[in-house]
This record gives sequence, C-alpha cells and structure tokens, in this order.
Amino acid sequence: MQKVLITAPVHLWLPQILQEKGFEVVLLPAITHEQVVACIHEYAGLVITTRILVDEAVLNNAHQLQWIARLGSGMELINVALATSKGITCVSSPEGNSNAVAEHSLGMLLSLANNLVKSSLEIKNGQWLRNENRGWELSGKTVGIIGYGHTGAAFAKLLQGWNVQVLAHDILPKQPIWPHVKMVSKQEVLAHAQVVSLHLPLTAETKYYANDSFFNSLQQKPLFISCCRGKVTHTAALIRALKANVIRGAALDVLENEQLQTYTAEQQNELRWLLAQPNVLITPHIAGYTHEAYLQMAKVVVEKLGL
Repeated sequence: MQKVLITAPVHLWLPQILQEKGFEVVLLPAITHEQVVACIHEYAGLVITTRILVDEAVLNNAHQLQWIARLGSGMELINVALATSKGITCVSSPEGNSNAVAEHSLGMLLSLANNLVKSSLEIKNGQWLRNENRGWELSGKTVGIIGYGHTGAAFAKLLQGWNVQVLAHDILPKQPIWPHVKMVSKQEVLAHAQVVSLHLPLTAETKYYANDSFFNSLQQKPLFISCCRGKVTHTAALIRALKANVIRGAALDVLENEQLQTYTAEQQNELRWLLAQPNVLITPHIAGYTHEAYLQMAKVVVEKLGL
C-alpha cells in the first residue's frame, strides 16, 4: 500500500478520501523539515501548507514520491523545477481559498476605511470619539489590484456591487471578466488608485515589490492592503511610507517574518511601531483559512491529482 505524508493540520475529509482511494495516510502536523528529509523515501505522496520547505534535501531523498499537493496558493516552498525533473507532479489549490482571501481583503478594507477597530478600542478605553472616526466610503473610488490571478480576480468580483472602478495589473495579459474591471499598467494603478491591494505570488521578481520606489510612486494617498505573501512588502519601506503620509493606512494579513519568537530587536521595534498606529490593521495570515476554504482546498488538490 502506498503511503501519503500530511505535514500540517487538514480537513478530516482529506485523509478519509485518501484512505478510501487505497493510501495509507500518515498525519504528522508537527513534523520538522529534518524529519521529512529522513522519512520521505517511504512516501508516494506529500501534502504541505506553508510550513515545510520541499527543497533539494527533501527531493533527493524522495525515491518513491509521485506527487506533492500544496494546500493553498503559492509554490515558493517547493523546488518545482527539481521535482518535475524527477517526474514528481506538483499541484496547488489557489481556487480553493481565493474567495476567502477576497472576503478578508474586503473586510480589512472596510474596517480600515471606517475606523472600526480603532473606534472599538477607544470605546473600551472610555472614549466616545465621533468626529475623529469619520469614515471613508468605498463607493465612487478607484481600487487598484496588482496580481490578477485567482485571488485578485475574486477580490474584483466581490467589488462588483460597490460602485467602484477596478484597475487591475498583471504581468500576464488577462481579459477582465466584469465591466467594472480595466486591465492597465502598473504605473496607471499607482497614479489613480485610492486603494491598492496586492495579490502576488512570492518569486524572485516580486520579493520587496512594495518597496520605497513603489510607495513613493503612489499619487492618491491610498489605503494599502496585502493578503498575499509577507516578503512581497518591505516592512521598513512600509513604515517610511506611513511616516511620510504617502499612504492613508495599511491592512496586512502577512508579515515578512511570521515567526514572532525569532524576531531580531529591529524586527520587534518595527512590529511594535506598526501595532501602535491607529491606521494599521494586522491579522495573523488567516485570510485563506476559513472553514469553507479548509475543505475546498483539499477537494481541489485531489481533483487536480486525478486520484
């Protein structure tokens, strides 16, 4: 019987369906990279999320491995070229959590624009401040979406009923699906968008995409949203942009380093400063982690693998 290693918590449907299809499933959600290297030779299938790096050390010991399933979007943790050269199929499931990420992006946008978290915390501290928390309506605004793949398009779809113009940019030409979406250059997004939302994978080209040059090119003092990958945004540049008032505020579901216990003194100071700002909202990489997405991502990879 072929074995499948699952390296993270997953919806119960996934191990059940794999067992029904004849696999022996080993669920080790706390397994380390070193332990994967040591045992991967036993497995025909590997399931990962955002924790285990499938690098040369893993793949060179993966003598029976036939497929790797990445639950969620982004393949930066997998050496896909090496895996493919060894005949290993690699699939991901961005379709499974794209709506979840889109809804989270919209929620963060509305919360930030209307000072929901800020004013709620003030009331808890005995302050009732109305004028200081006057909101900013989305209707009539221009929303820029950089990265028009599954999540970017899902975010654009959610915005259909909000009376906004969406300016979308992607390095690969794509046709807009909805009338309110216009495909434009990056420069047009930076010049005209009053909201800028990033939906990019992490690649060599997109690391620190949101850097000093990016922020200094923004002309409308937009709200900045990132629910993609932490290293797409340079934290120090974001802080400089907030201090220089070139962006109205920032909503982040991801950070450059999400292992808070490993922070350097400089990283601790940066995060402490961000958390102290009333126009900054940070959540712990939960945008694509809804109950519905938890199941749907598993279904997508099983379908793609043809199991």
